Amino acid sequence: MAEIIGIDHIYIAVSDMGVAERFYDSVMSLLGFRKNTFAINGAPHIQYFNRHFGYVLRPAKSKGRHDDALPGLHHLCLRVESIDDVKDIARQLQAAGIASSEATHYPEYAPDYWATFFSDPDGTRLEITNYRQERRDRHDGW
Repeated sequence: MAEIIGIDHIYIAVSDMGVAERFYDSVMSLLGFRKNTFAINGAPHIQYFNRHFGYVLRPAKSKGRHDDALPGLHHLCLRVESIDDVKDIARQLQAAGIASSEATHYPEYAPDYWATFFSDPDGTRLEITNYRQERRDRHDGW
């Protein structure tokens, strides 16, 4: 049986490509992503990518803010190597004018769980967390 080895890409529909691009240019550059643009059937797309996957913005076909209480995406969590990385990114996001939470310890999730949370202009919730020991053990012991 074939094994899924990662996420290839994620598409996010946004209400205003210009507003979203400015927001994600700030966020994704802090996270080391590169950027390219392309069109599919005439619709502009903006892709932020690293060695592992792509995060693509496309125009929404209808208006409305993201609602994480409805079926569908609740939030997207990106992983960094260490707790210090989470703290550093939270500071960098705040310095860039992005309303992110302080890097906070959440022992109710896992003993070494640290995260910062923020939302994009359409209300899509994003999280940055550290590579926790449980995840490392799962990966290495699979």
